[in-house]
Amino acid sequence: MLAELAVANAAFGVIKSAIGNGRDLAAVGKQIGDWIGAEEQLKSKSEADKNSIFGKFMGKDTNDFESFLALDKIKEQRRQLESHMRLYGRPGLFDDWVLYQAESRKSRRAAAKQRVKDREELQENLMILGGLVLLVALLVGATYYLLNF
Repeated sequence: MLAELAVANAAFGVIKSAIGNGRDLAAVGKQIGDWIGAEEQLKSKSEADKNSIFGKFMGKDTNDFESFLALDKIKEQRRQLESHMRLYGRPGLFDDWVLYQAESRKSRRAAAKQRVKDREELQENLMILGGLVLLVALLVGATYYLLNF
C-alpha cells in the first residue's frame, strides 16, 4: 500500500504544479496515468485484502485502517486537484480530466480482459500440445511394443 501511495503522491505533486503553471493535461499524461493507476491498485488491493480467503482462513486481520487512510488520502488529492483545476486551469479542464480518467479506466479494463483472454488461450493451446505429445508418445510406444512382440 505504501508504494502505491508514494507513486500517487509523486504524480499528484507534478500534476498540481503543472496545472498551477498553466500547462495542459497532455503535458503530464504519464503522471496522470500513474496517479490513476495507483488509485486503482490501492482500491483493488484493499478489496483483495478484505475478500482474501487465505487471510480469513489463517485468522490474519487485514489492515483496514491503513487501506482507509491511503484511500482517504487519494480522495483528498482528488478534491484538491478538482479545486486547483477549477481555479487555475483553463475553462473545461476539470471536465476534460474526468473524461480522461474514464477513458483511461476503460482502456485499462479492456487490457486486463485481453490479458486474461490471452492467458486462457495460451493454456488451452498448451493443453492441446501436451495431449498431442502424449498421443504421439503412446503411438510410438504401441508401435514399438507391436514390432518387438
